Amino acid sequence: MGRNTRKRRTPLATKAVAGAAALALGGGGLIWANFYASAHEENRGHNRTTSQAAQVATIDCPDVGQQLSDVPERARGEVDGELASMDQQITDAYERLVTTRRAQAGDPQFVQNSILGPLEDRRKALIDRIKLEIDRAGGRADDGLDRLAACTGRPADQQQPGDGQSGDGQEGDGQDGDGQNGDGQNGDGQDGGGQNQDDNGNGAAGPVAEDFIDINDVQPNSRGLQNGLAANGDSGSTGSFTTDCGVNENNLFNSDNLIAAPGVDNGAHHTHDYVGNQDNDAFSSDEDLADADTSCRNQGDKSTYYWPVLRLQDGSQEFDANDQGGGAEGNVGRILKPAQAEIRFVGNQQGDVVAMPKFLRIITGDAKSFVNGNANANSSWSCTGFEDRQVTDKYPLCPQGSQVVRTANFQSCWDGRNTDSANHRDHMAFVQQDGSCPNGFQAVPQLQIRLVYDIPTPVVENGQVRNPYAVDSFPEQLHKPITDHNDFINVMDEDLMNQVVECINSGEDCQ
Repeated sequence: MGRNTRKRRTPLATKAVAGAAALALGGGGLIWANFYASAHEENRGHNRTTSQAAQVATIDCPDVGQQLSDVPERARGEVDGELASMDQQITDAYERLVTTRRAQAGDPQFVQNSILGPLEDRRKALIDRIKLEIDRAGGRADDGLDRLAACTGRPADQQQPGDGQSGDGQEGDGQDGDGQNGDGQNGDGQDGGGQNQDDNGNGAAGPVAEDFIDINDVQPNSRGLQNGLAANGDSGSTGSFTTDCGVNENNLFNSDNLIAAPGVDNGAHHTHDYVGNQDNDAFSSDEDLADADTSCRNQGDKSTYYWPVLRLQDGSQEFDANDQGGGAEGNVGRILKPAQAEIRFVGNQQGDVVAMPKFLRIITGDAKSFVNGNANANSSWSCTGFEDRQVTDKYPLCPQGSQVVRTANFQSCWDGRNTDSANHRDHMAFVQQDGSCPNGFQAVPQLQIRLVYDIPTPVVENGQVRNPYAVDSFPEQLHKPITDHNDFINVMDEDLMNQVVECINSGEDCQ
C-alpha cells in the first residue's frame, strides 16, 4: 500500500477551517441550532410542524464505494479520492439543506431543483471519473454505477421496521434484521425532539429523545453475545491475547480516515480517537506506521486502533469547535475519553487461527448505516452491569453507578491474499452461523474492543433530551447510534503476531 506523500501534519488535530468557511457554517455548531429555529418558527407551540421546511430531515445517497469490487490496485488511490470528494458533496448539500428552510417553505420543489438535482449532476461527473480510472488501470467498470448518482430527501417522519437489537454483523453473516426501529426520524429535530439555541446547540442534527432507551427496556440475551462480546466457544481455538494501549492519553485526534480516504484531509468528516500507533493521519504510509511510536505497553504492537469520539453535548467548546470534522460540521460538545479501552484478540469456534498479515486493514460497522441500512452495521451499546442487554440503534440510559459501554467484534475471516479491498470490506468476512469461515476464507484472530465511559445520564422527558451524548458522525447521518464503527490496521511485528496466534491456538490467555 504505502500511499502518502502530499503534506505532513501534526498528529494532534488542531487544524482550523478558514475564517470564511467557519463563518459560513456558523462556527461551534450554531448552524444546526439555526436550522431547528427556522424549521419550527411557522408553527410554534405544536409538537409537529406542518411547514414544507420540516419535511426533509436529511439527504440519502447510495453508497458508491460499497458497490466497487473490481478496482485494480493501481487505481484505488484515485478512486478513494473521488469517493472522498463525493462525501464532501453530500456534506455541502446537507449544509445547503439546513440553511435554506425559508426558501423550502415557499417552494415545494426547492429541495429537488436546487439541492438534489445539482447534487446528482455532480455525483454523476465523479462516477464517470471513477469508471474512467478503473478502465485506464485495466479493470472493467460497472455501467450500472450511473444509477447510484441520484439522492433523495429523507422525510422527517419516515419509519423503518426492525427490533434494533439484531442484524449487527457480530454473529453469523450480519444481515438479519435492519436495526433501524425507532431510528429517531420522528424526533430528528422536526417533531418536538430538537434542541434550541439555549442548550446543546446541535438542533436537528441530533441526537434526539427517540435515539435513547432505558437499558432496562432492552431485552437480555437477544443477540447471542456474552457481555457484548462474541463467545469463543468450548472447542476450536479458545485462547486470547490482550494488548494494553491506553485510552488516548496523548490526545491524538484528527478527522482523517487512512483506510477509507488515504491522502484526503478531513476524509471522515468526524473526529477519531487513536490508540496504539502515534503517526496515523490521512498521509501516513505503511512505512510511517512501521517506524512510528506506539502507546501500547508491548512495543511490538504498533497497530492503530481508532473509533469516532463520543461527545457530551453540554454546550462546551472543544478544541475543534470551529474546525472541519468538529463543530463546523455539527460535531459539537465535550469529547469524552474512555475510562477503559480493552483490546483483545480471540480465536475461532471451529479450529485454529492463522496469523494476520502485516498492514491488514479492517473496518467494522458502517459510518453511513443510517441511510445505507444495516448490511454492514455493527454497533453495540450497553451499560456496565447490564451487558447481557445490547442494543444497536439506541444510546442506552444507564442507571446511577453504571457506565456506558460500546463494543466492537471485528470480522475474523480473511481471504488469505489481500490486506485491503476496493470497498475495504470484501477481503474480510464474519464467521458463519456455526462459527466457521465462508469458503475461500481462513480464520484469523478476532479483534474485540470494549470501551467504557463515565457519562452523566441524559434527561429525557416530554419528547426532548437534555445534555445528550452522541457518537461523532458524517453531518447527514444525524449522530444516530447505529452509525458507530471501528477501524484497525495491523502493525504488530512478526514475533508478536506469532505469539498471539500461539496463545489463542493453545488455549492460553496472554498479554
